[in-house]
Amino acid sequence: FAAQLASTVSQPIPDLPTRTNTAALGDILYTDYLYYFQISGLVLLVAMIGAIVLTLRHKPGVKRQSIAAQVGRTPATGMEIRKVKTGEGL
Repeated sequence: FAAQLASTVSQPIPDLPTRTNTAALGDILYTDYLYYFQISGLVLLVAMIGAIVLTLRHKPGVKRQSIAAQVGRTPATGMEIRKVKTGEGL
């Protein structure tokens, strides 16, 4: 089926203890089907970016993290001391 079938048939097959299924699959994937493998990776990358874009929504009223406010915080702005009367809450 492949154009290189005659050259692969004439090559010796390595011994089974030295050749693993993963190595054989990798050889086939990265030689005969390299372009299909790269195209499928590109399709998966586009699908991942599309899923992130579709689920990323900025909703009003949701608190967001402000790193500048966290870094610029001082002990004076970090806490507030209140006098609470007995029997009452904040």
